[in-house]
Amino acid sequence: MADKVIALACAAGMSTSLLVSKMQKAAEASGKNYEIFAKSTADIDNMLAANPKPDVLLLGPQVAFMKAEVQKKAEAAGVPMDVINMQDYGMMRGDNVLANAENLMK
Repeated sequence: MADKVIALACAAGMSTSLLVSKMQKAAEASGKNYEIFAKSTADIDNMLAANPKPDVLLLGPQVAFMKAEVQKKAEAAGVPMDVINMQDYGMMRGDNVLANAENLMK
């Protein structure tokens, strides 16, 4: 079982899959046992109700307009969340996105 679960949500869950792969490689290179996955924003309610819940939820920049709505749900579930930095997303900097997720989990 993973030490931490990092969930990413984007419009369809597809464009984020490459970023997930880069984040997993960065985590493995640091010797961390994380479960990292991407799903559609339509799955956010299910992710926050799951057992276990993710340790952090990151929104893709293309759905940043949903931040206020998702923030309320995430706070109610006790899950920290933020929007992925647009430059890190565009450049697929998995290490930077992973570092941001780890900061949110502290």
